[in-house]
Amino acid sequence: MSAPAPAHDEPAFAPDVDAPTALRQRPGDPGSRADAEGRTEAAAAERPGRPWHRHPAVAPVALYALLRLGGLVVLGLFAHRSGADFWSLLHSRFDGIWYVGIADDGYDTGMVGNHPKSHSTLPNLPFFPLYPGLIAAVAAVTPFSTQVAALIVSWAAGLAAAWGIYAVGAHLGSRKVGLILVALWAVLPHAVVQNMAYTETVFTALVAWTLYALLRRQWLTAGLLCLVAGLSRPTATTLIAAVGVAALVAIVRRQDGWRPWVAGLLAPLGYLGYLAWIGHRLGRVDAYFEMQEKYWRIGFDGGVSTARTLKKVLVEPASLPMYVSTLLLGVAVVLIALLVLHRYPLPLVVYSITFFLLSIGTENYYWAKGRYLMPAFTLLLPVAVGLAKARRSTMLAVFAFLVVVSAGYGVYLSLIWKWSP
Repeated sequence: MSAPAPAHDEPAFAPDVDAPTALRQRPGDPGSRADAEGRTEAAAAERPGRPWHRHPAVAPVALYALLRLGGLVVLGLFAHRSGADFWSLLHSRFDGIWYVGIADDGYDTGMVGNHPKSHSTLPNLPFFPLYPGLIAAVAAVTPFSTQVAALIVSWAAGLAAAWGIYAVGAHLGSRKVGLILVALWAVLPHAVVQNMAYTETVFTALVAWTLYALLRRQWLTAGLLCLVAGLSRPTATTLIAAVGVAALVAIVRRQDGWRPWVAGLLAPLGYLGYLAWIGHRLGRVDAYFEMQEKYWRIGFDGGVSTARTLKKVLVEPASLPMYVSTLLLGVAVVLIALLVLHRYPLPLVVYSITFFLLSIGTENYYWAKGRYLMPAFTLLLPVAVGLAKARRSTMLAVFAFLVVVSAGYGVYLSLIWKWSP
């Protein structure tokens, strides 16, 4: 299966000539590396016994499932040893309780809620509706409880995200780059959250396929997927920015006719629609932001809170998650610089930068900054490209280290850390 060629004659977001060779050549150009790989893979696909060639989703999905299963096995062993309930660790902690509660009982009608499951009077309206809606739908058509349905949705979305991440990496580089990109995402320090009743996998799947559609200039698909993503998490504003900037560039260049216009108009509708629904329900336009700031202590202060906490972490003793978040934020800065310097496609750069800025600009919850960055898998592209060129022994050593760290930190977040991961 060759890497898919752009939908039109000229690529709108091709990297500059200084980009790595694998990213510089158009996937469909005769004589290009990707074209040679495509011919080889196409020939292999004609031979029996090669399902991963005939069905390109098989390899990335299987690799992702294997890596995450390994992390869950380690967590299960430690949970059994400590006497903790393994399944409760996945579906009945922090945000998972809220999403399951919404799936069961719906949204609040005012600023103050009454939630016996979470023992809280905080409003549940700031939790976007796509994930609890999917949970309720699965629970309605299966014999499973909403807790189990929540895990089914998260795990299925993780597989869809792996396929989409692979598609982006293979489109820009090669099948190998795509597989490495999937593996890196599966063994992030906070990867255990991908198997919890959280929205990270649902949102990342929508991000991956939206960006893939943008890279192929499939404007209507990108706009619709971004619209749906806007119903999953408030950080969809970063994806809306990527679609909007890409559409604006195409409009200025007079490419693809009316399609970029429609994509740009569709992209924010899900996000704005939910905010409008909250405003109508509570009788004030800024109801969502009022709840976030007043009740959940989550607002945008431009990074003041993050900088203040960072200073404390650097000069005073702190907990492990504070150090991990600090390390991941620093690594993210380096990776963003590489994305820019290597001239990766514009939508990926815009998404990565805006996602990082939103993550550090949001006040409080410093220990969770690493988890907040998880949907920004695009930051891992320079690492995936570099590892694809490394010796096999080097790559195996790197992944062995990452697998151990990811599994160990997942156990820590689940069994020792008392706050949200």
